[in-house]
Amino acid sequence: MKVKWLGVACFLITGSNGLKIIMDPYEIDPRGNIKHAPINESADIVTVSHEHGDHNHVAAVRGRPEIIRGAGTHSVRGIEFLGVASYHDNVSGAQRGPNTIFCFTLDGVRVCHCADLGHMLDDKTLQAIGHVDVLIFPTGGPPQTLDLKDAVALWDKMKPGVVIPMHFLSPKLLFPKYGMEDLLKLRPDSIITGKNEVEFTAGKVPSGQIMILEPAL
Repeated sequence: MKVKWLGVACFLITGSNGLKIIMDPYEIDPRGNIKHAPINESADIVTVSHEHGDHNHVAAVRGRPEIIRGAGTHSVRGIEFLGVASYHDNVSGAQRGPNTIFCFTLDGVRVCHCADLGHMLDDKTLQAIGHVDVLIFPTGGPPQTLDLKDAVALWDKMKPGVVIPMHFLSPKLLFPKYGMEDLLKLRPDSIITGKNEVEFTAGKVPSGQIMILEPAL
């Protein structure tokens, strides 16, 4: 299974059989806060965590993908997607609305994309999510997402194999609070891959790594 970061919170997940999943496709911001190139990929499945333009731009995805939204279990193309209800802020969505965490298993590797999670998760929610091999997590900080120190505390509770940061401050994404340098100060054991794509094999996912990718677009 291959995981490719396109930009913002958008990832292309490709299975060994060629199946393609795009998660949270973004729209170019006319105000100039998003400087990534437009998405130019096709997919079989698209997940949308919430209805903000930097996460729900399904029209950017080529092909005729099946779209998954909302909490609950969604069975698509032989894959079971678990949508976990959460919020885009720490006041039960009163400021920024709901957020859906999507978890699924592809090629024996369990992936969990937290989108714009804005609060800590309780034990019941963590139990529902279960074991995670690859945790895709926002690290840009408030007001859009969880504070970075709280994010690290949550990783320690979840104990994923690999954490892939996203949605952080960079020359191509101007509105988050924290950037890669802040993450490196907090967790100096992070690995800067210099690549936009990594491949994972069931049973061989590294343990306890933070893997920083370069956006492809």
